[in-house]
Amino acid sequence: MTDMLTIRTDGGRTWFRPGEIIEGDVSWLLDTDADDLEIRLFWYTSGKGTRDVEIVDSSRTSVPGQNGNRSFRLQASDGPYSFSGKLITLSWALELVVNPGGVSERLDLVIGPQPIEVQLGRPDGF
Repeated sequence: MTDMLTIRTDGGRTWFRPGEIIEGDVSWLLDTDADDLEIRLFWYTSGKGTRDVEIVDSSRTSVPGQNGNRSFRLQASDGPYSFSGKLITLSWALELVVNPGGVSERLDLVIGPQPIEVQLGRPDGF
């Protein structure tokens, strides 16, 4: 069997406004017992230069067993917005991580005033 992790947001949403509460649930089916599971809301950069990562909010479940599900409630920060430019992109995601072992699952999100990432270099920004 292979570990299976699932992240679902309420209504299947992937766009949230800055400062908004993000609610949903996670489920897991693991080959072995885990010490804990952690759901993280974070942003990261990719492209030219140094890669930056910041965890904005997280929630940990201790001794979850080999299978189960839990709801989560995390809050997006007021920024930075999701954006894409010629040299750098800033992306948001939810990540479910199993400890020990580091098995993980990620759900990409957009955080900003519009349901699409800000496009740097365009006159309207979107």
